[in-house]
Amino acid sequence: MVRDPFAEDDTPELQDILDALDDPDCRSIVRILDEPMTADEIAEAADVPLSTTYRKLDLLTEASLLEEGTEIRPDGQHASRYSVAFEEVIIGIADTREFEVDISRRPRTADERLANLWSEVQKET
Repeated sequence: MVRDPFAEDDTPELQDILDALDDPDCRSIVRILDEPMTADEIAEAADVPLSTTYRKLDLLTEASLLEEGTEIRPDGQHASRYSVAFEEVIIGIADTREFEVDISRRPRTADERLANLWSEVQKET
């Protein structure tokens, strides 16, 4: 599923967020992501097998807890880099007694917005 890079409200389903946050490997990945990293770097730093790392990255990305960007390399072998996409996750209960989720994000720089747009364009081609 490709998310609209211009969408203001891209809050995923509550269950997707809960599934990602309930997973110990996912939490470990979020903990080690001080800066954008490739899947190989994440697997090594989190001590998680690479095949498992890819599944966890998909889970976290679908839950909008990670962002996938593209590192442009001169040799043409571009690499995906992942970074944390939130500052806090707030789960509450509405007046209707249904659970709500809100993801607080830091403002993105122009460079980050451009990189995200480029990433989305590449996914479409």
